Amino acid sequence: MDNMELGIQFAGAVGKTSYEWATTKIENAKKTKGLQEQVLVYDEIVNTLLNDKAEMERIAGEYKSRYEQVTISDEDIEYLQKTVGELIFLLNSFSDTQDKLDQDTIDLMLGLISKDTLKTMQLLGFNYKEAIGEPLTKVCADFINQKLGANKNNKGKQRKWFLGFETS
Repeated sequence: MDNMELGIQFAGAVGKTSYEWATTKIENAKKTKGLQEQVLVYDEIVNTLLNDKAEMERIAGEYKSRYEQVTISDEDIEYLQKTVGELIFLLNSFSDTQDKLDQDTIDLMLGLISKDTLKTMQLLGFNYKEAIGEPLTKVCADFINQKLGANKNNKGKQRKWFLGFETS
């Protein structure tokens, strides 16, 4: 379900039971002479309001979930900077001399995940998990494949690796 559909559902849930609707139902209940009929109308009002409340809570939960997917706390940003910095250093230490990143490039990469940069980009609708997380996943996978599994031996057969050990 996309944001437009969710917005339509929210508008529908909000518009279902208005003050006017509830007032009209209560007035109609008061006009009926039988107590049993009044109880049925009041039960209908309460059940309808409870169902609408549950629907709005479900929609609010969906909005919250979507918000949490694109936002990050200050603590998470600090942890992310520390971890990514260590990861870049670690990967850089395994790289050949010509493939090593210089300090300016490392600083630029870490600048992309600074608190101010991420908060500003989030306000503009930036999805950091998609933009940063997916490429990092690919870089790590490519690195692991290159170092452990994609090398070919002299016979042209691909070596198979499992947990760092060559298998037949």
